[in-house]
Amino acid sequence: MYTLDDTIVALSTPAGQGGIGIVRLSGPESRAILRALFVAPDGAALRFASHRLYHGHIVDPDTGRRVDEVLAVYMRAPRTYTRQDVVEIDCHGGAAALRAVLALCLAAGARAAGPGEFTLRAFLNGRIDLAQAEAVRDVVAAQTGASLRVAVAQLGGRLSQRVAALRRLLVEALAYLEAAIDFPEDELPPRDVAADLAAAAADLHTLSREAERGMLYRQGLRVAIVGRPNVGKSSLLNALLRHDRAIVTPIPGTTRDTVEETLNLRGIPVVLVDTAGLGESGDAIERLGMERSRASLERADLVLFVVDASCAPQDADRRVAEALGERRAVVVANKSDLPAIAGCETLLPAAPLARVSALTGEGIDALEECLVDLILSGAAAAAEEPLASNPRHRDLFRRALAHVEAAADALAAGIEGDLVAIDVSEAVTALGLVTGESASDELLETIFSTYCIGK
Repeated sequence: MYTLDDTIVALSTPAGQGGIGIVRLSGPESRAILRALFVAPDGAALRFASHRLYHGHIVDPDTGRRVDEVLAVYMRAPRTYTRQDVVEIDCHGGAAALRAVLALCLAAGARAAGPGEFTLRAFLNGRIDLAQAEAVRDVVAAQTGASLRVAVAQLGGRLSQRVAALRRLLVEALAYLEAAIDFPEDELPPRDVAADLAAAAADLHTLSREAERGMLYRQGLRVAIVGRPNVGKSSLLNALLRHDRAIVTPIPGTTRDTVEETLNLRGIPVVLVDTAGLGESGDAIERLGMERSRASLERADLVLFVVDASCAPQDADRRVAEALGERRAVVVANKSDLPAIAGCETLLPAAPLARVSALTGEGIDALEECLVDLILSGAAAAAEEPLASNPRHRDLFRRALAHVEAAADALAAGIEGDLVAIDVSEAVTALGLVTGESASDELLETIFSTYCIGK
């Protein structure tokens, strides 16, 4: 399904203007294509020693016209990202120059690379495993320092080493079970398979829980700020962001559309959605804004229910509380700089209550701590960052855990060894899918289709 025999090319820097733009090639004809297009300042023919930077021009071989002044490097296999010959051409970052250089590479015999095809070749050539390949995408997409550290650790092989050790334990247990089945008359050295399965189950349980937490660093979550008009929702957004993002006035209904901004909350990327006040309105634009607010509420992972603590709860507050239902929420009693009126704690009795002043900033740090505790359920918030952060990995850990537990139960019940071995084998296969030992072409196509072109 995949070919490694041709030479691929792509722009490896984002589209748009910039200081430089990189055109990258990988494959057996990479150096030949560079030699056909590159001219040194003195016109000398170059052989291009490996891993050495050369200054010169990219020239159209048909017309002799200079296209761009560049720096170019040729890297000979296998000491490259893809373990093939690789060329990188550092051009000026204008769109026209990059398109021209890319077109000349294609005309010289390269093929346009598909999404993630450079990283796919690195995987197929054994430079990285599948978990590390997925970490490449996560490094590119990281939004916070914490999410970057998780991705870099996975790219460095920490998750792969943990999975390899766990898989090796299960393979050894499986080999013992199969040997006992195939050679029942032979005397085998003793092995406590039940202990192996117990150790594997404990490790898989830990990995599964870590992946749940890691997904927060990788994907983040959406937090909707809701409430009736004029309770300080936009002011709260500005206070959490530490800068003025939303327009704030004393006039009810100032916010008529949703406003989204990303907050780095202890390393977790949180998309804050400021919504129009929920209530009754005869204004068509306000009603449209409220409809969008309700839609944002439906998509939210968590809700900040803002109320005015300086006055008694109103019917509009109660209607918002009813609309929240069983959603995870924090009641934010705003305007704590004014004399407080009791009652806001009765709106959502089961939800945490945070008293803040969006005007002065009082209570904002405590609100953030409350959010972190709620997001992480209070567990391991200060623990070591997780090894896994990918939903695919979490699902595979859960699948492997289910099979290991089924094998342990069967073993404890005295069921025949071949039935125990089936579940152990399925667990081994699931772990192989994490690092790619048992990955199908369909799985690879699904994973790498989500990468950007040029990576």
